Amino acid sequence: MNIAVCVKRVPNTEEADLSIERAGKDIAKDHLPFRLNDWDGYAVREAALLRDKHGGDVTVITVGPEESKEVLTRCLAMGADRALRIEEPKAADGRLIVETLFRVVKDRSFDLILTGVQTEDDNWGQVGVSLAQMLGFSHASIVTDIDIVTDRVTVRRELEGGIDEVLNLALPAVLTIQTGINEPGYVSLMDILDAEDKEIIDLDFREIGVPDAPPDTRVDAVFFPPVGKMAEILKGNPEEVAARLTEIVKKAAGRS
Repeated sequence: MNIAVCVKRVPNTEEADLSIERAGKDIAKDHLPFRLNDWDGYAVREAALLRDKHGGDVTVITVGPEESKEVLTRCLAMGADRALRIEEPKAADGRLIVETLFRVVKDRSFDLILTGVQTEDDNWGQVGVSLAQMLGFSHASIVTDIDIVTDRVTVRRELEGGIDEVLNLALPAVLTIQTGINEPGYVSLMDILDAEDKEIIDLDFREIGVPDAPPDTRVDAVFFPPVGKMAEILKGNPEEVAARLTEIVKKAAGRS
């Protein structure tokens, strides 16, 4: 069972004081720490569990700058066997990322390709399903359980309204992994130090035939949403609060 996991290095914006860069097309990232995308971490852990159960190996792949080796090293510490980094095209959008990944994985005989459902920075959710379409593989998104039997995989996936769906797919397949599919294992300092001795292969996107062309998607502006009206605290006894609330609701509904 040869498994590829597509991962991404993303800025950690939790509890951060965010600002917009001068060009107005992205957040300022020079002061932010970076980490492995949360959904991708679950995908790496699931790949390692499947490898341990069925044999084979796990390759983690990222499209990103030199600094992305930090998250690849963490993936190796989490149980991946090898890592591959592709220098990304300038201003790459979702389509260029998918095309880059496609050219890397198409001739490598993977039985299963895992991605996170989406990334925490762009939230496009395009890579997994688009990669499956380009490869001609069966696929499922928002997967919360995986069971492999010979040349088929049964998956459980989330739908709207708390409903789950069970699908049986032929291998090879591409699956986008939802958080909570497993319990992330603890990564010790010793695991990370051992992982630093493992090889990370570097490629340039030009080496694999990806054109250095402008992306199809252009970001015109990034901005903070306007501040809405502050909440109004209704004071008084229950009768007074009820009367005031009724008045507010009627006014919002356009009734006098």
